[in-house]
Amino acid sequence: MLAVSDPGPASAGRSWRRLLALLRWGTVAVLLGLLVLDQVFPLPLPGQRDTATLVVAADGTPLRAFADNQGVWRYPADPDSVSPLYLQALLTYEDRHFAHHPGVNPWALLRAAQQWLGQGRIVSGGSTLTMQVARLLEPDTRSIAGKARQILRALQLEAHLDKRQILTLYLERAPFGGTIEGVQAASWAYLGKPASALSHAEAALLAVLPQAPSRLRPDRHPQAAQRARDKVLARMQARQVWSAQQVAEARQEAVITRRLQPPLQAALLAQRLHQARPQAQRIDTSIDANLQRALEQRLEAYFSHLPERSSAALLVVDNASLQARAYVGSLDFGDGRRAGHVDMVRAWRSPGSTLKPLLYAMALDDGLIHAGSLLVDAPQSFGDYRPGNFDEDFRGPVAVDHALQQSLNVPSVDLLQRIGPARFAARLQHAGLPLRFARGARPNLALILGGTGARLEDLVGTYAALSRGGMAGKVRYQPDAPLQERRLVSPGAAWIVRQILLEQPRPGERPGTFDISRRQAVAWKTGTSYGYRDAWAIGSSASHTVGVWVGRPDGTPLPGQYGAVTALPLLLEVFDSLPQEGPASALQMPASVSQQLVCWPGGMALEQTPAGQCARRRQAWVLDGQVPPTLAELDAPLQWPLRSQVRVDLDSGQRLSAQCRGEHPHSAVRELHHWPVRLQPWLGQAERQAGQLPALAPDCQDDGLRQAALLSIEGLRQGAVIAPAPGARHRPGLRLRALAGSGPVDWLRDGRWLTRTPAGGSFVFDPGSPGAHTLTALAADGNWQRIDYRVLE
Repeated sequence: MLAVSDPGPASAGRSWRRLLALLRWGTVAVLLGLLVLDQVFPLPLPGQRDTATLVVAADGTPLRAFADNQGVWRYPADPDSVSPLYLQALLTYEDRHFAHHPGVNPWALLRAAQQWLGQGRIVSGGSTLTMQVARLLEPDTRSIAGKARQILRALQLEAHLDKRQILTLYLERAPFGGTIEGVQAASWAYLGKPASALSHAEAALLAVLPQAPSRLRPDRHPQAAQRARDKVLARMQARQVWSAQQVAEARQEAVITRRLQPPLQAALLAQRLHQARPQAQRIDTSIDANLQRALEQRLEAYFSHLPERSSAALLVVDNASLQARAYVGSLDFGDGRRAGHVDMVRAWRSPGSTLKPLLYAMALDDGLIHAGSLLVDAPQSFGDYRPGNFDEDFRGPVAVDHALQQSLNVPSVDLLQRIGPARFAARLQHAGLPLRFARGARPNLALILGGTGARLEDLVGTYAALSRGGMAGKVRYQPDAPLQERRLVSPGAAWIVRQILLEQPRPGERPGTFDISRRQAVAWKTGTSYGYRDAWAIGSSASHTVGVWVGRPDGTPLPGQYGAVTALPLLLEVFDSLPQEGPASALQMPASVSQQLVCWPGGMALEQTPAGQCARRRQAWVLDGQVPPTLAELDAPLQWPLRSQVRVDLDSGQRLSAQCRGEHPHSAVRELHHWPVRLQPWLGQAERQAGQLPALAPDCQDDGLRQAALLSIEGLRQGAVIAPAPGARHRPGLRLRALAGSGPVDWLRDGRWLTRTPAGGSFVFDPGSPGAHTLTALAADGNWQRIDYRVLE
């Protein structure tokens, strides 16, 4: 019999220790192997070039999405930005144990394998959300090898990322059909709402779509999508996550989705911001999504009648923050015939007359004028430059406020010459409104009538100064953009100019005719560039500043379209659609502003005007209590003084010079205020006589003072009646000539400029339509003549 030895306790202990050591070193080897594999085959996490960009409005509404380098539309998302209902549906239906497993659920894999072996097909999937993310990052077939790689990648994901990061990858990259990825993009594309606002039914629908995004697309297969959704709803009830009533109500919702399309609002602003930050996932803007949508539709409807190749732009800015609330860069972004891809908000265009309010504000600060100052609107030359008004009429004597409201050109050029074009342009540039001139050109007098280039966004930012105490600034398009502002004019000058623009009635509006209690108080100004190339309207209320441009991006004329007719009505409609401003929003008058009664022609305060020298009285806004007198004429024709002190013989009323042969015992010095000489044709008889110098006494030597004389018009007499000859169809043309004047002569019919003739020259005169008319001849030396006549049928 053989004896069997007992290994004993010591031998068993050694074997157990060897087994533990083997397990320990085996584990170390496996871990080292996994570490090596992790280094050799790193996770294919999304990089910068694999990033789509979403530009959103102030409330998070998508404005425009830019696809990634593979053409996929993807919006940023995370667990906090989606509805809790969606997270409940997703995790309950796809992966109940997501928070606890290490990336792989072995029981689910065993169940899926048994079903596959037993039935030859997959009945229920064994993939976790982590494994689905692995498949999204590294697509593969459903082969055994592919599934193995998914498992390894899932373990890698769990090792490198936390659960929230993994879930975020799924929320951003799950497929939803077409080029749409991620729940946020799908929610906006199919439902037109953010994923944070989903109902129970919508959450269930979006939770199941990634299982078969092509077969379940709700825009193409709504019935299949509804059946899949209801399956999710049934599971949510069975798991007691949602109540039976919630599920029953959710089943009542039909699957109705929008046509799949990416958002496209504020398209040109979005493109502009994306070009500045091409790698950003999300770009926030200050745009009001509802206002933007409404104004894009209104702009397109309003200007749909414009000829081909025409476009329009609109910008709405909040005065307090200088943040843009609406930005429409072109009439139709997708219309190539209208050059919809050209952003006219930042295009250089002629500003027309839109710079005039800024000039008048600077003239107020310089002490040149007050709101009631007398200005001259009559034909005159400024060197080689001879401006005329848009309607070709001249008004004669005009106040500052009326000159600005009526956008008269000659008074504006006169003020610019006194301020200096270079200084004016430099002040504007310092405040954020650069002007562009032709290569080699310098600022000149034509700039105030549009002879320069400016951009809509700069004009709007500068116009906001009228409602911001004189502080202009750069328009901000993003909430985190720094506030950049510069002083343009004083608070008082800004308030006075704004008040002048506020007091002008809207087109077609008369006091008492319309109920204007609900309309916004808007300080507005229009402009039209030479040749009808640009039509502008810019306005400012207490809370907003709005700019509108209409024209052709290629710079060709758009005949018949000008600011007051084309752009202004839309501007006023936009203001009336903005939130109504209550009395508390009205801008307070600065302490530097007051109102005084002033006199013409001297332009000074009533109490400073000598007795008998106040031909016309008017109320005027003044700055810092200063009431500057009427500006002297720059070339002073006839050495014509606006104010003179003369000694007058009290017995004869005649003027006395320093040297008189006779005795004049009763005399006194009188201060006389005279009308500018170019205004003589527009004055009444009494005003002309009151403003004339007393005749010089015959025994006194010449004192050098001159009185404007009357020209002699040859070819037409006072009170003439013009009729066609018997049998003739047309009235005759008359050849006229002005005599006794020196220098060129301007001819006006009913205040409208006709032509200019050299001294002693003649021209053929068209008497005009039937009715009463006035012909005026005005010489450069101040001499003039006026004739009244009538034309018969």
